[in-house]
Amino acid sequence: MIRDPETLNALLDTVNRFVRERLVPAEALVAETDEIPEDLVQEMKDMGLFGLTVPESYGGLELTMEEEVMVMLAMGQTSPCFRSLFGTTVGIGSQGILFDGTPEQKAKYLPKLATGELIASFALTEPDAGSDAASLRTTAIRGTDAEGDHYIVNGTKRYITNSPHAGIFTLMARTNPADKGAGGVSAFIVEANTPGITIGKVDKKMGQRGAHTADVIFENCRVPASQLIGGKEGQGFKTAMKVLEKGRIHIAAICVGVAERMQRDALNYAIDRKQFGQSIAEFQLVQAMLADSQAEIYASRCMVIDAARKRDEGLPVATEASCCKLFASEMCGRVADRAVQIFGGAGYLSEYGIERFYRDVRLFRLYEGTSQIQQIVIARNLVREATR
Repeated sequence: MIRDPETLNALLDTVNRFVRERLVPAEALVAETDEIPEDLVQEMKDMGLFGLTVPESYGGLELTMEEEVMVMLAMGQTSPCFRSLFGTTVGIGSQGILFDGTPEQKAKYLPKLATGELIASFALTEPDAGSDAASLRTTAIRGTDAEGDHYIVNGTKRYITNSPHAGIFTLMARTNPADKGAGGVSAFIVEANTPGITIGKVDKKMGQRGAHTADVIFENCRVPASQLIGGKEGQGFKTAMKVLEKGRIHIAAICVGVAERMQRDALNYAIDRKQFGQSIAEFQLVQAMLADSQAEIYASRCMVIDAARKRDEGLPVATEASCCKLFASEMCGRVADRAVQIFGGAGYLSEYGIERFYRDVRLFRLYEGTSQIQQIVIARNLVREATR
């Protein structure tokens, strides 16, 4: 249940107005410059967007999963790069601290994350560990010196969203080199200004200009033992999976929002565009594309809201989260393709913006677990449930 519909509606009205009046007009500028203007960043902070999921006791809005989905549906009405700026902070970058952090870790970092003073990044993927996250090679070896207990971290993380802007990293590293599986992985909070951290050059991507990713290199980086999330070794992979489960519902909601935006643009273009003396929206084959997209968008929206409500009720939603991520991200790609087709030659030109969305949404099928990983998760969960 939504805790306070009146408050939520006020927030959604504010976000919708911000998207419509401030972000949509800035889309072309951000695509051209690969930078989000600082005044827009500050407005996002002032609105509390960086603290959507942080508890109220730490200065955040403490939205339920369903409320978070509603905000993401609104944010999806513009370029996904804007959501990405605060998405790692409200999601995968901070949730490990929120789920499994010690009281001291929460008190130290969550208030700064809520205001946007700190941007959090999630450092899991490596050059040789992507879908096979349990095989990561970054090590954190414990030691003691005059300054106390600590870990020495060595390794490289790849495709780390917001790493050039991050104040902290939720880092997954292997604390037990003898354990080659998930049990040897631990989670840490590593401050970005820690000596031994180097940020690589910003990646040149197919889409989502304005959302920056880069390598994060750890070279004999000394991390105090107090930064071990929860104070327990060997729990990192479990933390990561809990974080990603919630993140998959979040990403699915963005997929739905962006698909709605593309569908609206395609519909308006079809109504305005004339061929053979009539609007192309009157052509049945164009209508078929619009109808297929609308049906899939509706199905995805229903799935995401259902999964969010189940999670808020405390039910296990690992399978539902993967279903949402799989279906909504694939749906979004199909809607983008149909939208370009409806625009015709104009859809291939940057002037209209639909080609930008076409490139932007391709990423949704890759990060936070590829479509193929979601298929494996869903199938394994089904088998596990059926053979108990």
